Amino acid sequence: MDEFKKRLVHLVHCKHISWKTIAAFLKEDPELSFVSSSHSNSSATKHSSKIPPSMMKNIPIDNLLERYQHDEVKIISFFDCEYPAILKSIYQPPWVLFAKGDTSLLETAFPLAVVGSREASLYGKQVIDFLFPELIKHGAVVFSGLAKGIDTLAHLSAINHHGRTVAVIAGGFEHIYPKQNKELAEKLMREHLIISEYPPGTRPEKWHFPFRNRIISGLSKGTLVIEAKRRSGSFITADFALNEGREVFAVPGSILSPSHTGTNDLIQMGAKLVKEPKDIIEEIFL
Repeated sequence: MDEFKKRLVHLVHCKHISWKTIAAFLKEDPELSFVSSSHSNSSATKHSSKIPPSMMKNIPIDNLLERYQHDEVKIISFFDCEYPAILKSIYQPPWVLFAKGDTSLLETAFPLAVVGSREASLYGKQVIDFLFPELIKHGAVVFSGLAKGIDTLAHLSAINHHGRTVAVIAGGFEHIYPKQNKELAEKLMREHLIISEYPPGTRPEKWHFPFRNRIISGLSKGTLVIEAKRRSGSFITADFALNEGREVFAVPGSILSPSHTGTNDLIQMGAKLVKEPKDIIEEIFL
């Protein structure tokens, strides 16, 4: 790993340094030369009020990088050629992606985000069972968030239909949430892909979940929403997709069910109503 990338990864490990702060550092010091163990240079003095030396020294970056290599954690920075081009145009693209699994899935021709309620109904499961065989036959790689409900069903259906799937998680690999999906996560790390913008030892916090949704939609050409309430995480993901000019697909539901208010609202807002797989396929490949 070159020194610049190492410095960037070091900054990402500093818990209280925001995306915007790193952006400001890069603007002032494109080589991040102030990031060093000694903090003895002029750049370090310039930034010392923003990053106390103790904060940097308390992060054993060399030991962490060695451990990540041992654990087969791949680190992709925004400046690497492996960084997905489709992700660079989103709001606050991650400076670093931590990945476990097959990173070639980040360059698929048919990346499709699938999100929905954590309290998936039988209807939601039936919709996935109906749509996925044809979508996967056409090469769809399913991106979702490993949450319970629709996310879990989407990952499992992709696997069961011999497709490929990618999970974007909140927090790090060492703290999978929800815990009941740990076995699924381990399978994805071995045979598919899990990514996070957070270092492996990061415990997920409440705000991580809605913020990571920009990555789910950002890595996809389209976002399919199956069962969502208003102001839900799924609705947030669709909103990110709309703001980035990506396709948004919504499965309609009962006007009497709170679980479908979000999807029905999205259709009113201009999302494409999905009745069958070709409604998605024809938009992606037009």
